[in-house]
Amino acid sequence: MELNVDLAIIGAGPGGYSTALRAAELGAHVTLIERDAVVGGTCLQRGCIPTKTLISAVRTIDEMNYGREVGIEAHLDAIDFGKLRDHRTHIVDEMTHGLEGLLASRGIRVFRGNAALQADGSVLVTPSDGRDAVQEGKTSEDMKDVDSSLTIHATDVVLALGSHPTPLPGIPFNGALIDSTQALALNTVPHNAVIIGSGSIALEFASLLSTAGCETTLLIRHDHVLTYSDRRSAIVLNRELKRHGVNIITGTQVTGVDTSVNLGATVHYSTANEQDATVRGEIVLAAIGRMPNTDQEWLKGLPITIDDHGVVQTDPYGRTSMDHVWALGDITAGPMLAHHAFEQGYVIAETIAGLNPRPVNEMTVPSVIFSNPEFASVGVTAQQAKTDSRFLNVKETLFPVMANARMLMTGSAGSMCVVTGEYADQPGTACVIGMHIVSPDASDLIAEGQQLIANRIPLHDAASNIHAHPTLSEMVGEALLKADGRPFNTR
Repeated sequence: MELNVDLAIIGAGPGGYSTALRAAELGAHVTLIERDAVVGGTCLQRGCIPTKTLISAVRTIDEMNYGREVGIEAHLDAIDFGKLRDHRTHIVDEMTHGLEGLLASRGIRVFRGNAALQADGSVLVTPSDGRDAVQEGKTSEDMKDVDSSLTIHATDVVLALGSHPTPLPGIPFNGALIDSTQALALNTVPHNAVIIGSGSIALEFASLLSTAGCETTLLIRHDHVLTYSDRRSAIVLNRELKRHGVNIITGTQVTGVDTSVNLGATVHYSTANEQDATVRGEIVLAAIGRMPNTDQEWLKGLPITIDDHGVVQTDPYGRTSMDHVWALGDITAGPMLAHHAFEQGYVIAETIAGLNPRPVNEMTVPSVIFSNPEFASVGVTAQQAKTDSRFLNVKETLFPVMANARMLMTGSAGSMCVVTGEYADQPGTACVIGMHIVSPDASDLIAEGQQLIANRIPLHDAASNIHAHPTLSEMVGEALLKADGRPFNTR
């Protein structure tokens, strides 16, 4: 069977379906190919959406604990994990069905199969052996299975291949040593768990499990979490995770993991003071990052440049070194975030359509960790800015968050840092170039920082914006006032 289209997209995750939706909106004849039984990719099926659903649910436990501190007597009887799992599945199903309907409404055909780009630019699709671990047994209603083979001739092809969890060096996932996908498939909350890593996945699962009553140990390589983020924010988050019951062991080097299916696992690690330490857990979650899905055989024979880390090299608009072949998402440079892939998809679709979009500005891509409290960051840190020739007269302003009434009401601690400076191509005008927040709802607060940075709003104008009282957003407003030399409730 053969099919002729304007655009073929391999992978129906955030990057793939955003490209498809925008291209179809611009009049292109589009087809999506996905090896799993459902659309949505890692983010929707086994990443962003299911994890945040569980995190949102168990936060009620923190609210109950705080309620007792302020005079509202309440206690936790038990966690019905089966009902919690059903709730997670329901949310994912709702989002999946919504996406299916949107794709169908724009005339996008979706095939289930293994896709391989050929040297002549066509795409060969064969029956899929892929499945989704969380949504096993469910198939998208509008997805057509490829029974034998399908050759798709497309003017342009987009590679949106995604990524997979990185195993520990020389230690494959096995038994009780699991990855994040397997962690989401757990049917009970373990009594104790060990998490290896200090990034977003590790910290979110640490918060989730600890809040749900699991004795959680976090093994990290450096002296605090989020090594490459704003240092003050990372140290505050490190402290708050400990306050919420996460046991953090710093300066560790994992040397081995003894696993079994039913008896848990023992992690062997070394530190500067101890060469053969161990810690045991019912499960051990290795969350040290993700790797691009670029190890397929069919990629090796194509004129597509891939670096030593498996990253496909593209220009700012997503073009690869192969004519009419584009790439985006986790297989390209930049943060492995759904909203980053969304924007890449729009840029690619509009470029193919002959429009003139601006490339993705990496500096304006927010990073969020849904820990307790949340961490959110956008732009550059002060340290980064001071060594970057793009910026002049860099200044870092810290706002004492406990001066904010709403922070006091939440019972949480946190931090707020605003980095300002002048752009070298726009000297004389101070602008916000970085914002780093640890607080409840930091994931929502960071949107203001993103807009200020993306639009280069002068600091004086930004600081003049009015924020409702009493709100957490006032922290942003007062930090900007302080950065502008007009402090209100602070010195």
